[in-house]
Amino acid sequence: MESSPGDNCLTGIRVLDLTQFEAGPSCTEAMAWLGAEVVKVENPGAGDPGRSINPKGGKDAHYFLQYNANKKSVTVNLKSPRGLEIVKDLVKKADVFIENFAPGAVERLGLGADVVRAINPSIIYAQVKGFGAGSPFEKNLAFDMIAQACGGPMSITGEPDGPPLKPGPTIGDTGTGMLTCISILAALLRRTRTGQGEHIQIAMQDAMLQYTRGAFAATTTRGEPAKRAGSGSVMSRNPPMGLYPTKGGGPNDYVYVYTSRANPEHWRRLLGVIGREELIGDPRFETSDARIENEAEVNEMVAIWTRKHDKHEAMRIIGGAGIPAGAVLDTQELLNEPSFAERGIMQTVQHPGIGPYKMTTWPARFSGKPPTLRPAPLLGANNEDVLASWLGMDRDAVGTLRTDGVIGK
Repeated sequence: MESSPGDNCLTGIRVLDLTQFEAGPSCTEAMAWLGAEVVKVENPGAGDPGRSINPKGGKDAHYFLQYNANKKSVTVNLKSPRGLEIVKDLVKKADVFIENFAPGAVERLGLGADVVRAINPSIIYAQVKGFGAGSPFEKNLAFDMIAQACGGPMSITGEPDGPPLKPGPTIGDTGTGMLTCISILAALLRRTRTGQGEHIQIAMQDAMLQYTRGAFAATTTRGEPAKRAGSGSVMSRNPPMGLYPTKGGGPNDYVYVYTSRANPEHWRRLLGVIGREELIGDPRFETSDARIENEAEVNEMVAIWTRKHDKHEAMRIIGGAGIPAGAVLDTQELLNEPSFAERGIMQTVQHPGIGPYKMTTWPARFSGKPPTLRPAPLLGANNEDVLASWLGMDRDAVGTLRTDGVIGK
């Protein structure tokens, strides 16, 4: 497999990954894509619970594959004294330790921040939790949808006269994972200068505040909660701005058209596109405030034009005229879009248990190429490799651990 310049960004960095599901694994997968050696520590029985979320044919679930590419897997019984000792030995060789167990679980296992940092003072110890230390809900469990409810995104998603909705993307999980990754990388960079380790804690609820900052700006400006705006913006209205139906009539046959308050030319250009040049300068539509007063008429004239074109054509024509526009592309269309494969942003990998499957890669390209993508590991696939390369164990020693049930079969 041809390598990419992005593969060696984190060469030499060892990550001990005790995360599961999505928020933590998203963070460590990003580091693995960028060249870190990420060793996923899993229980010998079932491993990461994500392996069993709607699997096909008894194999690892595609959900798991999406969040654990480029990693290694070792299986260790953390409840056995020998297993705990092995993980502590791995800690001595690691640069990063990260976990996202339920509140208090990692401490009960004997791998809390005080223990791990005493073993390796220069380690970056990171924790992802649902709610932050000191929060009244600190001990509560949380998943993506809980974070989105408690952190603001749901309150600003939905139609103005409808109930709150959960945004489709898992910003509660993967969004938190990305903020965790950035924080770990910053701590690693500082460590190269000072040798200083760190204890990073990030709560999913707190992370959501980062993704809701525009709505907070609206609140501080208006002195009231930000309102749901459907396909518009919680910060400001500027019709035409939103989704318009296109030819085909399918569930995703829409194009998003955006005319900015900051650029009045967007509206004038759009009038040219839809063949309504006679309205240029018309006081009913010339300003943003005027178009708000006549919003229904504005939206209908745009929709009359978009219904005559499919969403791809509408995006090409409107976007080509210098007006922001985007077709609503569903996940099947995106998987089948050839330009993603041509650019390496979407790749097909061969998994030893699943066979070929397509997934997204890290979106940044280094010298024109995205980092190399390798399939997620089978449970315990790297026991011998990691214990040999990190701890110097020979095959007989690994075999004894396997026989004793410390690392699984």
